[in-house]
Amino acid sequence: MAAVAEGSPAASAAAAKEAEYRKDVQKLVDLLSKLNPAAKEFVPSSAAATPRKGLSADAPVFYYGPIGGRNGGIAGYPGADAGYIGYQQRMRRNFVDNERRNVYINHGRRTNERARRADREESIRRTVYVSELDHTVTEERLAEIFANCGQVVDCRICGDPHSVMRFAFIEFSGEEGARAALNLGGTMLGFYPVRVLPSKTAILPVNPKFLPATEDEKEMVIRTVYCTNIDKKVTQLDVKSFFEELCGEVSRLRLLGDNVHSTRIAFVEFVNAEGAIQALNCSGMILGTLPVRVSPSKTPVKPRLNRVVSN
Repeated sequence: MAAVAEGSPAASAAAAKEAEYRKDVQKLVDLLSKLNPAAKEFVPSSAAATPRKGLSADAPVFYYGPIGGRNGGIAGYPGADAGYIGYQQRMRRNFVDNERRNVYINHGRRTNERARRADREESIRRTVYVSELDHTVTEERLAEIFANCGQVVDCRICGDPHSVMRFAFIEFSGEEGARAALNLGGTMLGFYPVRVLPSKTAILPVNPKFLPATEDEKEMVIRTVYCTNIDKKVTQLDVKSFFEELCGEVSRLRLLGDNVHSTRIAFVEFVNAEGAIQALNCSGMILGTLPVRVSPSKTPVKPRLNRVVSN
């Protein structure tokens, strides 16, 4: 075949066809470089059983199959071979697996939070609030009286031990005990009739590991108060300033909270036992935007252990 003369119409047509081919190949390169691992598998229209809908009018149509390239790739572009397509497929599978794993983890976390919230609400229904307690009434005596209504699983007396402003929370093993306890409202305990109402809060259980184990820790408990219903916007410095201004120097303070409860709690240890006694009179005072509740602590504020950093 005779060579096509340069500058002839046939040569111009061949050059235009070559330029169009290179343009189509570049479009394919750009398309492959923008593959999204989360996207559905891309199948060119020439390989689809039925024409795909939604493609733009200028979308290139490529032959899906071996046309001279290695491993079913496209001639002149070895990067777009089956290995690359397999890599994209693995990326999509990994993405899906990670999404499923995240859904499982988040579902487990939400399930645990719902379970904790349900346990707390169930505990509140089993608890009563007793107010206007005489200073001679002890927790043992109070639990013994209310045991006639049902099995008592916990009893906490709060407030100044020398004042009639003391109150208590009593938790029963069942809701029937809490309902029966409401009938004891007006009962004379010491010199005053008590008031018994359904509780709006649950009793925070005491971990036996935190109870005082030595004489020094028992002395620390005498100087420590337990505070509840603390506004979440209040900082540890705010709590310390509040008690030091009203009660005396604070030697140690631990402010605790989580994402489940709407308020925070704190353990405040004073330098002197007089400061702890004075702090009991702060129950009902506004700290932040909420009235704080103060009661004697059953546990000492143990110092935090410094973590040993290993190389």
